Amino acid sequence: MSVPAGLMPNPLTDCAIDTERHIARSGWDQPIRLFAVARNADLIEREPAIAAQLGAADPEAYSTIEQEGLLPTRSIDDLLARIAWPDDVDGAVVSVERLVVPPGAERDLPADPDQATAALAAHPDRQDVRLVVAVLREGQSVCLLRQRAHDTDDKVAIGNDIAPGLVEALRATFE
Repeated sequence: MSVPAGLMPNPLTDCAIDTERHIARSGWDQPIRLFAVARNADLIEREPAIAAQLGAADPEAYSTIEQEGLLPTRSIDDLLARIAWPDDVDGAVVSVERLVVPPGAERDLPADPDQATAALAAHPDRQDVRLVVAVLREGQSVCLLRQRAHDTDDKVAIGNDIAPGLVEALRATFE
């Protein structure tokens, strides 16, 4: 996976790519996953025992720490509305899987949300995607999108505006 033209490589993008690859190794049909982001030098200063795990990692690079034990939720908005980060967290990464269907597929859906979801999941033109969004407290962000139909590291899309609503929701966890 390489950073596309027009998007400069930077520590946040590198961290997001590493995190997306970590998530991808666990396959598909995963729950929402949330990670804190911290600069390596700060992690080592606060937690000297972690220095061995980071090895020769760049002290100015970022690492992620998965937030385990999240309460199950069907709504990313509900989850993010409950999150507030301590000051020593530099940023956050969230991963969520979604179904993408052509615009016309949403017409004539059943009123019941579960039946509507089932109808969309059965749509012949649906695409399964995983979004990974990373933000820093200072505002920088990057989004990655992997399609199940093209599930290789070299086919992951990277950009700043892939999921603007999710970027804003994740940024709000730092307010």
